[in-house]
Order: sequence, then C-alpha cells, then structure tokens
Amino acid sequence: MPQGVPSPGSIPRDGLTTRQRRNQPVLAVNTGPGKGKSTAAFGMAMRAWNQGFSIGVFQFVKSAKWRVGEEAALRALGDAYVATGAGGPVEWHKMGEGWSWIRKTGDDADHAAAARDGWAEISRRLQSEQHRFYVLDEFTYPLKWGWIDTAEVVETLVNRPGNQHVVITGRDAPAELIEVADLVTEMTKIKHPMDAGRKGQRGIEW
Repeated sequence: MPQGVPSPGSIPRDGLTTRQRRNQPVLAVNTGPGKGKSTAAFGMAMRAWNQGFSIGVFQFVKSAKWRVGEEAALRALGDAYVATGAGGPVEWHKMGEGWSWIRKTGDDADHAAAARDGWAEISRRLQSEQHRFYVLDEFTYPLKWGWIDTAEVVETLVNRPGNQHVVITGRDAPAELIEVADLVTEMTKIKHPMDAGRKGQRGIEW
C-alpha cells in the first residue's frame, strides 16, 4: 500500500502537518477504454460510507431504466444508515432523462440541457458542502460532447470549499481535468470477452 512518501526533492513546502495532509480533499478521475472505471468509483464510495461520509452519486449516461448492482448495494447501505445509524446517508440520482448512447428520448439539445441542469445541481451542492463524497459517473461524456463547459467544471472543482472528495468516471477525460486532478487512473483494456462475441454477464456487467 502506498505510504505517501514523496520522491526526493518533491517534499511539499506547504507547512501542513501529517494530520492535515490526511484530511485534504481529493479529486479523482477514472478514465481509459478498459472496464471497471465506475466499479472502482463505487468501491471508493463504499469506503466513504464506512467512514460515515454523506454520499452523492450522479449518473450522466446510463439509462434511468438500468439498475446496476452497485446502485442496489449503495441504496441498501443508505437504508442501513436510516435504520441503524451505521455508515452515512446515500443519494443516487440519474441525471436528466437517463439518456444513453443505446436508447435516447428527445434530441441532443434536450440531452445537453438535462446534462447542464444536472451539473448546475452538483455545483450548488458543492458550494453548500452537501456531501462529503461525490461520484460523477460517466461525466466525461457531456464534457467531451461540449454539453457542459469544461473550464467551468474545472474552476468549480478546484475551488470547492471544505473537504469534499469527488470521483469522475468515463472515457476520454479532458486534459484540463486530468491536469487538476489529484488521482488519475487509466483503465487499459488488454482483453474483453465481448471482443470474442460473448454477451454481458450477470454479476460481471450488472
């Protein structure tokens, strides 16, 4: 496990104590063509729930009709918090109409407006520090398509108040977002069963 030891010559001169460094907000990006970007983000959300953090999940592309396994698990954890006080509260939002590249209702202008409305809500929540941990699932796509202004997103995330962790997933993350992120992971596909004609599997894809 990484011990957080900086390389020689790169020790920060910020005057922070070890305790303060353990309580800095993290902006993470999971990108690349490989499988597992969202799954890794939801795994981090489960860790955050265990710490008692308020969790906000915002899905930007997957259809509103899809109910992935991580959603069921995190909603159950949210119910456990309400019933027992264990962990933290969980909110799960499918932005706009749940548009997808597989099946869409409305045109691109409608989807772009829905995406912008979703981002506006997230921005409001960041400013009010409503959650401690955010998952912006497949958020790179509306940035790539130009539906949401990347510069505005970067400015909002960099200047978010308090100690709010944000994890963004999706292919083709903009260079500007990668530049300001604290943690960037690229999922690289080596092999995938669908390349051989196999179909998605229960417990693997959903």
